[in-house]
Amino acid sequence: MSSNPKLSPADEANPALDIYRQLRGLIVSGQLGAGERLPTVRQTASDLGVAPGTAARAYKMLEGEGLVISRTAAGTRVAESAGVLPASVMRRIRELVDEAGAVGADPDDVVDVFRTIWQPRPDSEAATTAEDTDEAED
Repeated sequence: MSSNPKLSPADEANPALDIYRQLRGLIVSGQLGAGERLPTVRQTASDLGVAPGTAARAYKMLEGEGLVISRTAAGTRVAESAGVLPASVMRRIRELVDEAGAVGADPDDVVDVFRTIWQPRPDSEAATTAEDTDEAED
């Protein structure tokens, strides 16, 4: 993760739940894409100043909900079914946001241009079928 989430004072009584909620929010909002790797339990614990067991409980909660998959050698990754977008798309979007911010572009302008460019493109097969139909009518 690019930022170090901080535990809110209200949830200090249950830091595992707070970590779970923060990571869950990143996953369901699409900020962590399908297949993206989460920090290790130890790294998360270190970043947040909690015991590794606390971070591990949060990861187990995410795993129990099917949001992440933990593998010994591969670490913990966002489940394919949980991610809003694939990691490769999320990476490119982040690059776009970084570049737009670096040149001072207005976020609303970037979104408007993106929506304009994202117009459905005619399927070449559908276009061919339409041409074949036109030729048959002649």
